[in-house]
Amino acid sequence: MNIQKSINLFQQAQTIFPGGVNSPVRAFRAVGGQPLFIERGEGPYLYDVDGNRYIDYVLSWGPLITGHAHPKVVEAIRNAAVKGTSYGAPSPLEIDLAKSVMDFMPNIEMIRFVNSGTEATMSALRLARAYIKRDKIIKFDGCYHGHADMLLVQAGSGVATLGLPDSPGVPANTVKDTLVADFNSLDSVEALYKKYPDQIAAIIVEPVAGNMGVILPLPGFLEGLRAITSREGSVLIFDEVMTGFRVHLNGAQALYNIKPDLTTLGKVIGGGLPVGAYGGKREIMQLVAPLGPMYQAGTLSGNPLAMSAGIAALNLLREDKCWEKLEQAAGRLEAGILSAANKAGIPIQQTRVGTMFTTFFSETKPVDWNTVKGADKIRFRKFFQKMLGNGVYLAPSQFEAGFISIEHTENIIDATITAVTEVFRTW
Repeated sequence: MNIQKSINLFQQAQTIFPGGVNSPVRAFRAVGGQPLFIERGEGPYLYDVDGNRYIDYVLSWGPLITGHAHPKVVEAIRNAAVKGTSYGAPSPLEIDLAKSVMDFMPNIEMIRFVNSGTEATMSALRLARAYIKRDKIIKFDGCYHGHADMLLVQAGSGVATLGLPDSPGVPANTVKDTLVADFNSLDSVEALYKKYPDQIAAIIVEPVAGNMGVILPLPGFLEGLRAITSREGSVLIFDEVMTGFRVHLNGAQALYNIKPDLTTLGKVIGGGLPVGAYGGKREIMQLVAPLGPMYQAGTLSGNPLAMSAGIAALNLLREDKCWEKLEQAAGRLEAGILSAANKAGIPIQQTRVGTMFTTFFSETKPVDWNTVKGADKIRFRKFFQKMLGNGVYLAPSQFEAGFISIEHTENIIDATITAVTEVFRTW
């Protein structure tokens, strides 16, 4: 496979950008080899600058649930762009998208649009502290909630990929109120409440951890968090930046029947354009400026291009049996990968919820960050490179999720299973 143009561009990029990229995982450091420079996306495919085509399971790290350049999403963006790319003022589009999101997620009674998932989680935590009038928060080991200083503590995602437990440049005072519990361990949460009585404002959790691979909550874990926060007068925040519209059409909160106080969402609500949101109980959201004293602002919040793309994308998800087809495709892929591995005698753990999945090279099922770290990263690296050579683009890290779009038809899934089978056969 010829990738000479990507090689040349990466050499040039390394003189301009730190590490040659504008987001760390893109550098392929965890999987080796040469990062590909992409020229375009179409449906389930990516095309690199050398003309190679790949079946894409990264999908811009999840938001492209309608696939690349879906005609209806593109049309919505085009129609919005000719009217202006940014207003810095309210638009009817904001109301339309908000109503659509809230229709899917009825636990969100009021909502505020921002520009990224990081902004959403940062703002939700500030709001929780303002509401409860306490300073400390609990996050979970291996869960990533964006790159805000207070959240870069034992985080997953790119931090895990690069082997960084946190980040230089984060002042100690900034993270002193960030407490870390073990994912899927209620005992570790209870211990923190015992140690810091009446000091914890909120728990923030990925209800399905997607930033250390796809890790499911054990039975009773989310229910326990809801019970503990209700008992202790803390805010429960579901970070659904990744799981929203991915593990269930109505989010993880519907899948597991848990009502969080606040919810954060990411780019999936913007058709792949930069957008995020936080929302939840009216009594809490009423503290947000200008209605209340908790300040948060954004010049491009509610951007008409992102709003239009989001409206179009969510409308597509409403089409008859759309979600059922998505989940069937994901289940078909999961079964195919497992079958190929079993036939080849290669121990893997295939985790999946809805349209999110991860292949762990491990003999034991991962349930938290400690067990995730035990997965064989060398084998994953080999798997990634071989799949890439067979025309399948996976997330370049053992600690990331894969995603399905509505454009991943049976033929696309079957082609992927054929590639997996060939990779494992020649392992």
